[in-house]
Amino acid sequence: MLSDRSRPIIKATLAPVAGNIDQIARRFYEHMFGAHPDLLDGTFNRGNQAEGTQQAALAGSVATFAAALVNTPEQEPEHLLSRIAHKHASLGIRPDQYQVVHDNLFWAIADVLGDAVTHEVAAAWDEVYWLMAYALINQERGLYSARGVRPEIVWRDWEVVERIPETDDVVTFRVKRIDDRLVKTSLPGQYVTVRMLMPDGVHQPRQYSLTRADDGKHRQFAVKRVHGGGKPDGEVSNLLYHSVAVGDRITMSPPFGDVVLDDSGRPVVFVSAGIGITPMAGMLSHLVAAGSGLNVTVLHADVDEASWPLRQQILADIRALPNGSIHVWFERGPNCSLPVDGVRQGLMDLAAVSLAENATYYLCGPVPFMQAVRSSLIDRDVAAHDIKYEVFGPDLWQGDLATEPIPGAATR
Repeated sequence: MLSDRSRPIIKATLAPVAGNIDQIARRFYEHMFGAHPDLLDGTFNRGNQAEGTQQAALAGSVATFAAALVNTPEQEPEHLLSRIAHKHASLGIRPDQYQVVHDNLFWAIADVLGDAVTHEVAAAWDEVYWLMAYALINQERGLYSARGVRPEIVWRDWEVVERIPETDDVVTFRVKRIDDRLVKTSLPGQYVTVRMLMPDGVHQPRQYSLTRADDGKHRQFAVKRVHGGGKPDGEVSNLLYHSVAVGDRITMSPPFGDVVLDDSGRPVVFVSAGIGITPMAGMLSHLVAAGSGLNVTVLHADVDEASWPLRQQILADIRALPNGSIHVWFERGPNCSLPVDGVRQGLMDLAAVSLAENATYYLCGPVPFMQAVRSSLIDRDVAAHDIKYEVFGPDLWQGDLATEPIPGAATR
């Protein structure tokens, strides 16, 4: 908890700091990478840096944490901390790196705010930082321990044994372990970080959802090559899509991620759009492997049938579940040759389907899509804590939801 001395200072300075936090974040990253360029080799996503989304996510996280210390001191923002801790663990972040971040962040605060950062203000925000840092370090220590790794040995090589074309832009990779180190089972819905050596000699990490239940030797994930649409194309996704073949080796982390399947026995509704189907595929695969009898509903939106990733796997798994059903929406028309329970044209409309009472909902897709779905569910009196969501990329939605308790929020 924030000390009595610091709380009124943080409360008084929260608005001006939050009002300048975007600029602070930009100056922080510029200064840190200038002093530690090695952090762009294997730790930070330079694509997100170039777009500014990582800076915005950092700014939102710091502001949200500080506001929580002031407004709800009896409760840490667990969803925020868990999201960050899992991402950090997947990258092998070490406790000593928090000091590097601290030094550069506080340089940026002073650089932007100038004389407004008195000794008392700096000390109060220093307390905020280390409360957040130590909470994350403790969570990350537990995550490493659960996976039987240390930050230094997070990475291991896997061999590609199968490459499965899914759509014109999506390919599935099936990989197998090449050493005798224990492979601990992933939780349904988790992701791995793939670290690739780029043509310019710099390593870049990206996270990909596991799309099948583990068998102890293999893991499977799908990659969609990213078309920039006026911006640079996705460098890692395109390298994987175009260059990685059967027999090649890739470097991956253990599975992490806290948006995982609830084992309470309640009905489950998976809601996805586009490549957002991938974590749903992983959870479905786990349900099939467990012989689940749960009421499971899959709702998916896509451009058309040919653009729907993993459709054959999804359909096979939903048909293997005795109480499974699937409904799809296609922008380009309701034509579908596959055996689904309902196919409609246009944007997803939850009013068109019957949903089980007391269900847990899992959302993944573009943020505007998830915002619309979540609003529709809230209008149907679904409790906010029963709606879990996954964001691919820095979670710019987090700040909008900071005042609500949303277990299971995550990002990558």
